[in-house]
Amino acid sequence: MLPIDCHIHIVGNGARGSGCWLRLKGRHRWLAAFMLRHLRLPPDVAQPDFDEIYVERLLDLVRESSLGSVVILAQEQVYDDQGALMEGAGSFHVPNDYVLALARQHPEFIPAVSIHPGRPDALDELERCLEGGAAMLKLLPNCHNVDCNDRRYTRFWERMAKAGLPFLAHTGGENTVPVVRAEFADPRVLELPLQCGVTVIAAHCATRSGLTDPDYFSVFAEMTTLHPNLYGDNSAFNLPCAGGRRPKQFASRWPHE
Repeated sequence: MLPIDCHIHIVGNGARGSGCWLRLKGRHRWLAAFMLRHLRLPPDVAQPDFDEIYVERLLDLVRESSLGSVVILAQEQVYDDQGALMEGAGSFHVPNDYVLALARQHPEFIPAVSIHPGRPDALDELERCLEGGAAMLKLLPNCHNVDCNDRRYTRFWERMAKAGLPFLAHTGGENTVPVVRAEFADPRVLELPLQCGVTVIAAHCATRSGLTDPDYFSVFAEMTTLHPNLYGDNSAFNLPCAGGRRPKQFASRWPHE
């Protein structure tokens, strides 16, 4: 069986009905331009066929690689503590329906949905996405404003655990999208879903993404000894701030080798 990369982002401008949107400001605009150049994509994210160009480029990269498939990630909007949409927050959005549709069209894609558990319709949306073929759920607690330990979300995590839906959760600092609650970079924010039985993958293993970020790697490493359902992904370990931090005793806990 060919390997699977479980951390691939989809972006789009929604000009042709994908439902995606981009709202790039300040340094995030510069970072986006840098990443587009790196991917050999056109710098104008406003062009009408940008969404299709991005998908075709991603498919080419997968087909040219040693991978069999990749997990493509939806991107939730930002909600406040009462479950209301925070207008103007966030720098991009990728609807669940878009990644589910792309996965139906292309066998190289596996869909990961994104649902804020505080949404009034969170459980209904979770059921809909499970029926639609979701293979994973992705959130950035510090950017999506999700206190995963909030007891109001217990039923959401329990349903995920019952369905066997893994949770890919950003941990550690973040520079590519706006941060709403910096303290939620701490992997201890994941205690409740872990206790509910959810298989949790800590994206970036709680390492820093910038020189001034707190480094939670040792916290993450200790948590893996307490929670057999906690894993880490090493998708940022080629970056200077995060690299060189892999003790041999934790190597078997990480899905990417």
